[in-house]
Amino acid sequence: MLLLLAIIYLAFISLGLPDSLLGSSWPIMRGDLDASLEFAGAISIVVSAGTVVSSLLSTRLTHYFGTGKVVAVSVLMTAIALFGFSLTYNVWLLALLAVPLGLGAGAVDAALNNFVAINYKAKHMNYLHSFWGVGATAGPLIMAIYLSQQQGWRDGYASISYIQFALVAVLLLALPLWRRATSEKLAASGEQHTPLSNATAFKMKGVKLQLLTFFCYCSLEAGTGLWAASYLISQQQVSAANAAFWTAMYFLGITLGRFICGFVSERIAEDKLVRGGVLTIFVGVMFLLIPGWPMLAKIGLMFIGFGCAPIYPNTIHLTPQRFGKQATQTIIGLSMACAYVGTTLMPPFIGLLAASSSFVVLPIALLVFSGLMMFSTERLKLWPQSQPTKSDQPAIT
Repeated sequence: MLLLLAIIYLAFISLGLPDSLLGSSWPIMRGDLDASLEFAGAISIVVSAGTVVSSLLSTRLTHYFGTGKVVAVSVLMTAIALFGFSLTYNVWLLALLAVPLGLGAGAVDAALNNFVAINYKAKHMNYLHSFWGVGATAGPLIMAIYLSQQQGWRDGYASISYIQFALVAVLLLALPLWRRATSEKLAASGEQHTPLSNATAFKMKGVKLQLLTFFCYCSLEAGTGLWAASYLISQQQVSAANAAFWTAMYFLGITLGRFICGFVSERIAEDKLVRGGVLTIFVGVMFLLIPGWPMLAKIGLMFIGFGCAPIYPNTIHLTPQRFGKQATQTIIGLSMACAYVGTTLMPPFIGLLAASSSFVVLPIALLVFSGLMMFSTERLKLWPQSQPTKSDQPAIT
């Protein structure tokens, strides 16, 4: 199972690799493709729509085909899409290729989160999501190597697609490990669960609170990542280069914070980690709200990043304990869908509000999201109503 865990970590690095590619390459791509600046938003929406659809379908797909096959095929879809990006000379083909890119990403996310939540301890869930940060950081760095060349963005996309194709080969070779892990878990528990439908899981007590948590969390995380630099420049009179640096520090805070959570998760209860994360975000937002103190605003961004670190992975990992293993895959799929809806809709909405007023709306929006998260996460502590069964406990320490 430890070898399989290493492969899962690699898969989550691959999940993060494409996530920040479009933003880093679009200024050059759009010139070569004669595309408008805002067309990147359309491509992003198509990707997000695909992730929502595949997240909602992940329960059935995983039940019928198994986690290993779903992950392998999904990574193959992203590899093909990225390779297609490197070849196309038509922006509408980019939008078409964004469909398999989104479908593949959503299925990998939901399937792996469910598998780790059921089979591994909390520290591995935190490490898993920190490895996504490794991929999300490495993607733009790889692209940066090629962007100085003539149409080098094509080589950048091709190189990352080759990494994805190599991972597909590893995942195909690892299929027996997935089957063995599933059969061992089934033998240990003596139970075989039929997953719930989306409609049935949605009606369960407490599920709506979890969905609200993920919607608010991803709205806050994506909104901060997109608009933090603009806020620092317009409201705190920070230079563009300095604002970009501190935005990177925000993402670094999320990644490092998750590594730290992995170390302490066996000593501190997961719900306490989540509460600490929300409170840390709240403090960071308060720092952002203070005008005329740019250094305090920068520190606030780091606080928000560290605060974000424990919320997503630990809420996912608590799902089988709160709602039972039978409902876990379905509830995680619904949670991923709500997360992607928040990522897609809220950052542009914040941008529209800022355009009609000023970027002071950013910390106000973050304050609303963090307040709603405080409400939903504290209410979620009422679940489980009873202790989880032995079969609901993670197997790997």
